[in-house]
Amino acid sequence: MPDPPVYGRPLREEDLDPDPIRQFEAWFAAAREAGIREPEAMTLATATPDGRPSARMVLLKGYGPEGFTLYTNTESRKGRELAANPRAALVAYWEALGRQVRVEGPVERVPPEESAAYFRSRPLGSRLGAWASRQSEVIAGREEIERRLAEVEARFGADEPPLPPWWGGYRVRPEVVEFWQHRESRLHDRLRYRREGGAWVIERLSP
Repeated sequence: MPDPPVYGRPLREEDLDPDPIRQFEAWFAAAREAGIREPEAMTLATATPDGRPSARMVLLKGYGPEGFTLYTNTESRKGRELAANPRAALVAYWEALGRQVRVEGPVERVPPEESAAYFRSRPLGSRLGAWASRQSEVIAGREEIERRLAEVEARFGADEPPLPPWWGGYRVRPEVVEFWQHRESRLHDRLRYRREGGAWVIERLSP
């Protein structure tokens, strides 16, 4: 399969939108149009207050001027780390396009009504699974989670499962957003947006 038109193409300052959210929207749309499976998959990195990092893949569920939104079990390892140290980094990598986006900034909880609205939009199996799984807890075996799921199914029956008290959304409010584009000989283009006052400053970084 030939490389897509953007692969290895120069990324110049004049190519970028002045706003990093609009620039992300353009790249995200290009990833979708390229047929990349789950272009919303991103790495989320968190850390404890004493600097012990952890990272995992999550699905981006929304983005806009306020930031980048994801949902999860708030009592999971990432939830506990975000409660103690509310800062995070996100990385999206679309290998087929030779593109990467990095986001860094403080994190805030999504309002409960917004989390509840998104929870209702999820498939029933995912909603029941959120009730059955206490994410990141040690369990004796697969049978335990299957037993919990059966109990949840019996509990709710034909009723719609509500938002669990331990489940909700987080929003990463960007302070830094970097757009990386593949170039030959590892001399990649890296253009970073950085907040300075109320404006965005675009800087080129050495590869």
